[in-house]
Amino acid sequence: MTAKKFKDSNEGKLSYRAPKHLSPLASACWRKTVPFLEEQKPVDKIDSFLVEMYCTQYEIYRNSYEHLKKHGEVQEIYKPVQDMTGAIIDRQFQGFKRNPMTQIYSDAIKNLTKIGSELGLSPKSRSELMELNMQTNENEDDGMGDFFDED
Repeated sequence: MTAKKFKDSNEGKLSYRAPKHLSPLASACWRKTVPFLEEQKPVDKIDSFLVEMYCTQYEIYRNSYEHLKKHGEVQEIYKPVQDMTGAIIDRQFQGFKRNPMTQIYSDAIKNLTKIGSELGLSPKSRSELMELNMQTNENEDDGMGDFFDED
């Protein structure tokens, strides 16, 4: 017996069970996303990579948001004040700097938006997919006109 091709496993559909290597948060995202995608449009097994990227970006988004809630968007900068022996005796406030996690948060949002759009998860992309579907249905010729023509 030969093994099924990747695209043919699970009848070519995405599994509702998340891949084992995903974290609990990304797995929860997978379990919510896949049924929604199946409901909206046919999703093929090959799309599992996109869904996996979407779920991992969601996890990064959530983790960075939790970090920002705890530590804030900016961090205080202090310069150590040393005595003649080199021992730190005080810290002098220098100002603020942007928390590097804000960039990770921003990148995750951009990636979620982009991948979500490719999967049809945004209202705009869903409406565009519906328009494309309606246009293809209007342009389809079933050949019945040729059948009934009297030539």
